[in-house]
Amino acid sequence: MSAVSAEAAPGKVRPRRGDRQATDGDGAAPLAPRARLLPALSAVYRAQLSRARVARIPLLFVATFQSVGIMILMRGVVDGGDEARAVVAGSSVLVVAFVALNLLAQYFGQLRASGGLDHYATLPVPPAAVVLGAAGAYASFTAPGTVVTAVAGSLLFKLPLVHLWVLAAVVPLSGAALAGLGAALGLLAPRQELATLCGQLGMSAALLLGVLPAARMPEPIAWARDLLPSTYGVEALARSFDAHPDWLLVAADLGVCAAVGVVSLAVATWAYRRAAVR
Repeated sequence: MSAVSAEAAPGKVRPRRGDRQATDGDGAAPLAPRARLLPALSAVYRAQLSRARVARIPLLFVATFQSVGIMILMRGVVDGGDEARAVVAGSSVLVVAFVALNLLAQYFGQLRASGGLDHYATLPVPPAAVVLGAAGAYASFTAPGTVVTAVAGSLLFKLPLVHLWVLAAVVPLSGAALAGLGAALGLLAPRQELATLCGQLGMSAALLLGVLPAARMPEPIAWARDLLPSTYGVEALARSFDAHPDWLLVAADLGVCAAVGVVSLAVATWAYRRAAVR
């Protein structure tokens, strides 16, 4: 009998060494190794950014037009000075809050309610990559609307444009803080409706406490304003409209945004692990 016929004969084929090792134990095939954080984060970020571009562009237009409309309304009340800076800065950061906080809370609430977290749980992707990738995609998606709002507000209130490069730091840091908060609210809410409600309330808080001038607020409301993560992004952007900004205070405000972003994203990652195992 030839070698070919001997190998093809049933019952006489000897399994290879690798096949014996793969079927040892309980007979289950070995799982793929877990992906590293940075490659997995990059993959999730690109996927979420593509999804946001397709599904969220109309909402980005709504957020931008909403902020520009608020500035036009406030133009009849505020003429200039510190109040004009607060209105423009608050309206610009409001675009970030609308997308990164509100929409991300709704997205994770829907994902949890529909069982979409089970899909991510089966992938060899670290939980931090899922949360950070989605938060980074939603936060960076707000950049065009924020820039348009800031430029339009500066022209409307006759504010200088020379220091608007600060948006390159304000958008990602404020976005990280608000996106982490939105993701945590969406993942911790027991029902999808509550996640939507929490996102809407968070955006409303960013609107009322960020756009309205702080000097006209009652003292208890001013304390609540200090607890809102977007407040420090608003303050950093408002200070940049000065002729000679105090860059130490701008850096301090951005540092608070960064610290809150780290904490909120860590809480969101913990909430993702908690929701995924249920």
